[in-house]
Amino acid sequence: MAEKFKPLSPHLQIWRPTLTYVLSITHRILGGALYFGSVLFILWLGAAALGQDQLAAINGFYAFPLIQIGLFLYTWVLFHHLAGGIKHLIWDTGLGFGKAEREAISLATLIFSVLATLVVWAVFVWF
Repeated sequence: MAEKFKPLSPHLQIWRPTLTYVLSITHRILGGALYFGSVLFILWLGAAALGQDQLAAINGFYAFPLIQIGLFLYTWVLFHHLAGGIKHLIWDTGLGFGKAEREAISLATLIFSVLATLVVWAVFVWF
């Protein structure tokens, strides 16, 4: 018996990327990236629990510039994922589904994540 042709649903090829669309995909990808950054945080907590020598060793490791960049990005990922989750909570109430509202709340999540990251690093790390 011959197979019937089944058309595929519209997918990424036909949609014009919007901020909401791009941030939705980013939210999902960064959710997975949080696992890797959380390992660094857990290592730091474990070292702090083991004593001053271990904590000094892990702090020395975290002082490398490439690791600092990774920690900075982890902070941004954490805030971006938090803001995206709040956006989805708002959408769960049925609010914010108009085109202008969707774009505004998506822009707000992006702005919040960048500003919160800069504030945290300015207050707790750079000073």
